[in-house]
This record gives sequence, structure tokens and C-alpha cells, in this order.
Amino acid sequence: MSTEPSGGQPLSDITVLELGNIVAGPFASVMLADLGAEVIKVERPGSGDVIRGAGETGPPMFDALNRNKRSIELNLKNDAGKQAFSNLADTADVIIENLGPGVTDRLGIGYDDLAERNPGIIYLSIKGFLEGPHGDRAGMDVVAEAMSGLMSMTGEQGRQPVRVGTSIADMGAAMYGIMGVLIALRERERTGQGRKVDGPLFEAAASWMGYWITYADRYGEDHPSLGSSHPTWSLYDVFRVGGEDAWLFVGVTTERHWPALCRAIDREDLLADERFDTADSRLAHKTELTEIVAEELRPRDRETVQQKLEAENIPVAPVNDPSDLVDDDHLEAVDIIAKFDSATDGEQLKTVMTPVYGDNMAPQQRLNPPKLGEHTAAVFRDAGVSEADIEDFRERGAFGDS
Repeated sequence: MSTEPSGGQPLSDITVLELGNIVAGPFASVMLADLGAEVIKVERPGSGDVIRGAGETGPPMFDALNRNKRSIELNLKNDAGKQAFSNLADTADVIIENLGPGVTDRLGIGYDDLAERNPGIIYLSIKGFLEGPHGDRAGMDVVAEAMSGLMSMTGEQGRQPVRVGTSIADMGAAMYGIMGVLIALRERERTGQGRKVDGPLFEAAASWMGYWITYADRYGEDHPSLGSSHPTWSLYDVFRVGGEDAWLFVGVTTERHWPALCRAIDREDLLADERFDTADSRLAHKTELTEIVAEELRPRDRETVQQKLEAENIPVAPVNDPSDLVDDDHLEAVDIIAKFDSATDGEQLKTVMTPVYGDNMAPQQRLNPPKLGEHTAAVFRDAGVSEADIEDFRERGAFGDS
């Protein structure tokens, strides 16, 4: 694996300073890093990103979200640390932060402070909410999922609402934020001016709930939780096939799919059942149809059923666990798997890179996740800071107590 930035990637001329913790900020910057940007992760001396030491799940989360970055330690509560950060920001293109509301302004490194010195700076601030009645509230992924209606639509009817199985609101805020950053970079080419960009968790999750909000507005009531089904189609659900934990999604969404399904599962007799003649009648008898197919599939071999359905070009998919993707043939074939050495213990690990592809454009794994402060001196040297000034910063506590 190369440890040098690739000059051939589309963002290889962009420098990013990330003041990020946990998911939202790091996810935003790793998208840019995968496409060639130089990302410098600014971390608290001694502890760094809080996810580094957060139990069993913390180190894998850190590794997956902080590849392709360099790490520096800076004490931003120290005058020398703030001066050092400002010096780096003078020549940076993008700042990404997901600290608490008002924190960067109190530290003197908010957008207004940095734009006064570097008018071209683009400053992505990821927060729980946009400015408004909720603007000062503490935001986190599950808060956004709960408040947006996403949680209420997830899981089975009559049961406890369920959080999505990844930090979906954090990632949504990061994705919308990066969209704003790329637009701002394009605009800067014309005007020379940067701007502040917002990445809000609640509003990102609410936008993904858009058609269910419209549904509630139209009919004056909410649609029940979906489980794995969908109100528009029948048959459309997950079915246990074979073993206790072997599940298969099957989707019948067109008139062509229905006879094809019956052929694939050797139940062409169902074509003569008037309850299932049309899409509307199948939807009206959804419960009966789902029970019939579930009973038919339960004792079968999942791989065999999947192959027969695929041969009929019916939407079908095994319900995979994350471990099934570690050695997934398709992901390997399209070259989207990042292979790297863990920042914790050097163990060789994998994750999935940013899926942005096009002509002469693809993500690339270049740098291992960094150890805390691994590149502090090198980053300042690369920024043109003299050894004497680096030592002065060190002696004045910019890099912490060490």
C-alpha cells in the first residue's frame, strides 16, 4: 500500500483540517480523503478522537472512518495551540468540525475568525440542528432518528421503535454537508470566496422521511411501521429459508414477477387462485399470500431458492451479516474494499471505501488510520513552519504536555 498521496485523484489539490469526533465529522472527511484530499485530523493531546478508546466497538469505528488521514495533536485551549491551528487554516481549503454548538467560536477558531484571515476557507459545521427553536440542543444520531420519524417507521408494528443499525443520521448530515462543500469549492473557482456550510443531523433524517411526511399530511394519519415489507406490493418481505438464521428477501413488484415466482418455487397452482390474480388482489390478500409463501420456503435450501429466483430475474437477496461482506466477491471485484493496518495494534483489516466512481475517478486507500499525533511535526514542516517555530509551539504547550 502506498503511503504517498495520489496526485491523479480529483481532490488531490484540496487540504482539509478535520476537528471531528466519533462518526459525523470523520465520515465527512474520509469521503474527501478517499478521493485524494489531504486530510489532517486535529486531535486533543493525550486522548484524541473520543471513539479511539470507546470499548470494543471504538477502535474498528475509528479505523474505518479515519483511513487516509494524518493526525496531529493540538491543545486548542492553549494560545500557542490556537495560533498553530490558525496558521494551518491560513493555507487550508476546507475545515470540518462536529464539536458542540458554539465551541469553535468560543475557542476563537470559528468560521468568522478563520475567514478573516483566509477569505477562501470553506467551513463545514455539522450539528444536531440548524439554527431555530432546537438549534441549541445537544444533537446525536439517535436524537435525529427519533425526532425525524425515522425510528417510528423502523421495526415491526406494535413493537418498540428501532434505531437503524448504523449511524445513519450522522452519515446523512455528513453527506449533505460534503455536497455543500463541493458546491462551495465550485463557487470559489468563480468568486475566490469561501463560505460556511451546515450539515444538520435532524434535517438530514427528516429529508429522508419526506414521502412519509407527505403521506401523513395527505391522509391525516401516519402509516404503520414497515418491518421488512412495503405497503405498495405483495409479495414483498423477508422469509426464513432453511436454517434458523437464514433469511431471504423476495420482491414481487410487477405482473411479470408473479408467474415467474410461482414457477421458481414450483407452485404454479397459485396462478389459478383468484385471490392472487392481479397486483391489487394480491395486495388485498397480502397476509394470506405471505403466509403461503413463507410456509413453502421455510424447509428449503436458501441458496437453491435464491438461484431459482435469480434465474427468473426476480428481486431477491440474502439477508447478510456484516461478516458476510468481509470477503464479498463483488466488492472485491469492483475494487471498493480498503485494506489497512489498524491504528490500535497494526492488525490488517478491511472496510468499504466511498462509492464515488466515474471515468478516471475512483476512491483509493492510501494511508493507514493514524496513531494519535503521529504526523504532528511532519504536518507543520510540510506547511512551511520552521523547526525553531515547531519547537517553540511545543515548548508553549501547543501539542500538549508531552
